[in-house]
Parts: sequence; structure tokens; C-alpha cells
Amino acid sequence: MFKKRFTKLFVATALFAGVLAGCGSQSSSSGDTIKIGANLELSGGVASYGSSILEGVKLAIKEINDSGGVDGKKFQLVEADNKSENAEAVSIATRLTTQDKVVAIIGSATSGNTIAQAQIANQNKTILITPSGTSETVTVDENGKLNEYVFRTSYIDPFQGTVAANFAFNELKVKNAAIYIDNANDYSKGLAQAFKETFEANGGKVVIEESYVEGDTDFRSTLTRIKSANPEFLFIPGYYEEAGLIIKQARELGITIPFMGADGWDSPKLVELAGADALNNTFITNHYSSEDKDPKVQEFVTKFKNEYNGKSPDAFNALGYDSVYLLADAIKRAGSSDPEKIKEALEKTENLSLVTGVVTINADNHNPIKSATILEYVNGVQTFKSKVNP
Repeated sequence: MFKKRFTKLFVATALFAGVLAGCGSQSSSSGDTIKIGANLELSGGVASYGSSILEGVKLAIKEINDSGGVDGKKFQLVEADNKSENAEAVSIATRLTTQDKVVAIIGSATSGNTIAQAQIANQNKTILITPSGTSETVTVDENGKLNEYVFRTSYIDPFQGTVAANFAFNELKVKNAAIYIDNANDYSKGLAQAFKETFEANGGKVVIEESYVEGDTDFRSTLTRIKSANPEFLFIPGYYEEAGLIIKQARELGITIPFMGADGWDSPKLVELAGADALNNTFITNHYSSEDKDPKVQEFVTKFKNEYNGKSPDAFNALGYDSVYLLADAIKRAGSSDPEKIKEALEKTENLSLVTGVVTINADNHNPIKSATILEYVNGVQTFKSKVNP
């Protein structure tokens, strides 16, 4: 996920915070505990993502601690709400590294809030794992420099956009498509670019491209232009807040073609906003499906439902859960809670079986090599369609 609202004032603030963070001492654990932080969006515009991640994180920590911890040490979680804001994410990362002295930070849900912390993590030699930050620039910055201490559990946007384009062209057999993006959101723009490049390389044609801005609520005029272009398919790579309203209004305008989005749609609020009927004939790329018959997935679903009163886990629950197990595996193999040794172990992760797939970390870019899942909404319920390997 990628949400980016950098301003000149914020950049200056982030750099200043980074300098302060660099003055702190290195992260460490003490006694019989390993202290980790959670820097997540628990309120604000994308609270659904962060709250789900935290549920998965807490379940994983409980399981690991109940089984004796990692090398006899138990995880201690320090959680904080970044309010879905870059500046708050920076402030929390500074506190977690310099005051709480965590060994690792889980978060944030969005790429923008993760990127905001990267400098602090690197300077303080603190592991930073984003469960769902899919922008390429999370782990490798815009100048091509590796963020040495930053890793991710999710796949990246280009892979997700490519999977969507291949599905539309090869499975749905559509030959022309429309794209409707959040023009102020790099997550949305990156997915759209990957989709368009792959779709056109396959022989398809993008007949119209339109845009909106986060916070818009009336999409009818733009949707009318899209309808007039007569596409066979509409790609909407945005977040659930706007996507839900777009889908609802599009159906009201008589647009019956298939719609497709990405992991940004994955929230129960999407169904509330769009309506179950309007979501029929829509699809998303995602990190996992609770309907996947893989025994690893079904074991997780059962444990999660037992922990959270029958609630079915979404992809953000699963990614939060997997992020803790990715970290725990690295600590165990490192034989140490020293962040430098954990970093080296993370870079050597190979064929680690997690809920969201079998993961191998690419040491050059700190991205996982893993599969993607395609889901279809049927009467408001996500149903497993297929799994696509990298």
C-alpha cells in the first residue's frame, strides 16, 4: 500500500527527526525479552489496514511466546498509532528507536508512512519490516540506494499490476480497458503504469485514462466519460474509501463491465460503501485468501477465528502475522537479537513457509519472492479465484 503526502515542511521535519534519531543508541533487547515496536495506522484514513495488521501481529506474538519464545526470549510489543500520517510515523519511529530501544519495528501499513521511517531505521540500525508497503521505493530509494535495514513481507506494485493485467487479458478475455486512478497517490499510479505496460504488451488497448483525488466523493461525471469510451474492463487501483464509492456510482450509471483493483480494496468497509450487489463481477489481486485450501492457510484461519470471536482474517491480518514470524525466523537463525545479525539473517531467508506464501528474500532489494492471489467478490464476499506464482 502506498500513501504519500510529502510537503516541504514535512521533509524538513523528517530530516531533523532523522538527525535526532541518529544520536540515539543502538536497539537492543534485555533480560528474557526482545522488544519490538508496531508503528501502525490505528486511526485516520487507512485505520482498517493498520488495525488488521496489529491483530495479526498480536496473535503471532502470543503463539511464539506461549511456545517458549525465540531462543528462550519472549517478544515484548510496544504499539503506537501513527494516525495515518507521515509526520506522526516519523515521531513514533524516533521514540521507538531512541527511547524504547526496540530491536525491530513492524509497520507501517502504507508505503509512505514506511518510507518516512526508513532514514531513522537505517541510522539507528533498527530492523524495519513493513507488512504491506508495496512501493518499490520502500526498500530501494528513488536514487537506487538500498535501505539497509528495511524489509517487507508483501510483494511489490509492479508484480501486482502485472498479475492484474494478465488476468484481465488472458482469463477475462478483454481486449480494451479503462484505468481510473488516484492522481495524487504513487501507489495508485505505480499499479496503473504496470497494468498498462503489461496489458498493451499482451495486445490489449487502454481506451481511456481518468483520475480522481483522495477525498473525492462524487465520481459520476468522470464515470460518464469512461462509460462513453465503451471499455470492456475498468482497473481501479486505489484505496477502499474511494473505490467503494466509485463502484457504487458506476453501477448506478449502468456500467456493468468487470472492475478490478488491488490490495488497497481489502477492507470490510469496501462492502459497506459499495454494496454487496455492486461488487459482483469485481476482482482484486491480494496477498492471500482465507478460502485457500493450503493447510498452512487453514490452520491460521482457525487460530485467528478462535482468537477473535469467529472473525475471518483478511490479508492484512495475515501479513501482520507473517511479519512477526519472518522476524522470529531471522532472530533464531542469527542466534542473536543484534539488529546487524538479524539483518544478515533476513537477507538469507530462503523458502520460508508463511501464511501468505513461501518466501525467499532477495538480498539485493530486500523484497520477498512469493505468489499473488486473485479474489472475486460474490455477493459481497471474497472468494478464492487462483494463485499466481512469480
